[in-house]
Amino acid sequence: MNDKATFPVHKTEEEWRKELTSQQFHVLREHGTEHAGTSPLNDEHRPGLFRCAACGQELFNATTKYDSCSGWPSFFKPLDGAIGTSVDNRHFMRRTEVHCARCGSHLGHVFPDGPEPTGLRYCMNGVSLKFEPV
Repeated sequence: MNDKATFPVHKTEEEWRKELTSQQFHVLREHGTEHAGTSPLNDEHRPGLFRCAACGQELFNATTKYDSCSGWPSFFKPLDGAIGTSVDNRHFMRRTEVHCARCGSHLGHVFPDGPEPTGLRYCMNGVSLKFEPV
């Protein structure tokens, strides 16, 4: 996430800390990563929507979720206009970071090794998402 970017939802660090759990704050606001295989959303297969855990923005339709065997909830396509990306050079590698287009919260990364039709794998931290069944 570009910390200088302006997003429609903006809150102070103190406001985010009050609204998020410590793990959510670490991942969403400090670009952290949860441990692989720990998210209950890995086993979520019902129809519905995955939303940003920070602001509620709709991010992914459950029909685009698949098991990537990575240990994190993975999707092959976000909803139109739901996410933004930026270059992440942390950890001695170049990756494409995915953030919420509405609040700028860090969600995960996107990789070019996903299934058709997009060939992309949006590898998301489960703690950064909330599932809403339909």
